Amino acid sequence: MTLVGLPLQRRTSPVLAGVHNSSFVKTITSASVTACTVNSVSCLSRALKKLSCSGGVHRRLVLGLGASFWAQYMAGAVGGKSFVASAKGSSSIEQVLKNAEWPEQFPFKKEDFQRFDESSDSLFYESPRFVTHIDDPAIAALTKYYSEVFPPSNTPGVSMLDMCSSWVSHYPKGYKQERVVGMGMNEEELKRNPVLTEYVVQDLNVDPKLPFDDNSFDIITNVVSVDYLTKPLDIFKEMCRILKPGGLAIMSFSNRCFWTKAISIWTSTGDADHVLIVGSYFHYAGGFEPPEAVDISPNPGLTDPMYIVYSRKLATA
Repeated sequence: MTLVGLPLQRRTSPVLAGVHNSSFVKTITSASVTACTVNSVSCLSRALKKLSCSGGVHRRLVLGLGASFWAQYMAGAVGGKSFVASAKGSSSIEQVLKNAEWPEQFPFKKEDFQRFDESSDSLFYESPRFVTHIDDPAIAALTKYYSEVFPPSNTPGVSMLDMCSSWVSHYPKGYKQERVVGMGMNEEELKRNPVLTEYVVQDLNVDPKLPFDDNSFDIITNVVSVDYLTKPLDIFKEMCRILKPGGLAIMSFSNRCFWTKAISIWTSTGDADHVLIVGSYFHYAGGFEPPEAVDISPNPGLTDPMYIVYSRKLATA
């Protein structure tokens, strides 16, 4: 079976992390891209490649000129029409990964993981940012979701890893486990995170090898940062290695980002496509159950959307 009725959507101006404005979510699509329905992740890749290599504006140029130009260009291309591309509703987002057809080989190319700003991430994250990158309703929705899927606080033997962590993990208030490791880019932020029992400062885009033993963690979380990973398959393979059999990996994301640091494939596409992209990371890394998606957006169209793509390590992996 295939996924039908999910048009590939060109991304709007990426919303800047930490800047809350409920009037943002708009995505512009060209007639040629709109005509392609996403039957599989390969269709997404082919459509982007066609747009990049044809007479259309190259994706890197789009990022360089900025979102306002992109909106004007694409509005002209489709007769001045624009299309709302916030979550279409739970049924749509949550159906994206059901019965997905995956090509034999990982369909994305090296250029799909380039960023507009390829300068050192260590320099970019050198100064601490004690801000939140999604709005309060989205944070509350994520915390509620965690409260429903996490093991009870202080469960003996439970170890957790919060990847791309900072000064807050959005775990339930007062939540504790014997071992909660934070891995991030800024030590000052990690020191301030009250849920962590230890932390590691590491740039995963330079070194995707996770410094942990096999079968170490019950839960891995990553909040609004999967869009910055330039070596996602390497990292997801490492996640599989360090998860215990049956361990759960939860990737959460919205439509906010530091757009100059987000990967090109992300800033070029819309919410449903992001679900497909993250799902592909689990699939092609191997060792995971088929990934699933959940739309936990608290107020669709009014406040920040919030999506989850999750999977468990196979019991036999």
